[in-house]
Amino acid sequence: MAKITSGFVCTECGWQAAKWVGRCGECQQWGTVVEASVPKASLSRTNRAAAPAAGREARPITELQGDALFHRQTGIGEFDRVLGGGVVPGAAILLSGEPG
Repeated sequence: MAKITSGFVCTECGWQAAKWVGRCGECQQWGTVVEASVPKASLSRTNRAAAPAAGREARPITELQGDALFHRQTGIGEFDRVLGGGVVPGAAILLSGEPG
């Protein structure tokens, strides 16, 4: 038998949380999360990521072939040059600079 504890439930969609929040994490409605008695096992503190699909696991960059990468040009010449020819699908790019 699951231990019953105090938790918070959205009255619109049934989403559950361990702590009170002003906005539902599922349906994004404001003010619909109320305190309720729920099984402790159903409360989660974090969202769990799904396992990657077969063949889509992360690999070290040293294992990738440079020829196989496709660069998608953005149309901004200098930006494409800095990126080595454009944006590569799946790449993470951090942009920073002075305001304005």
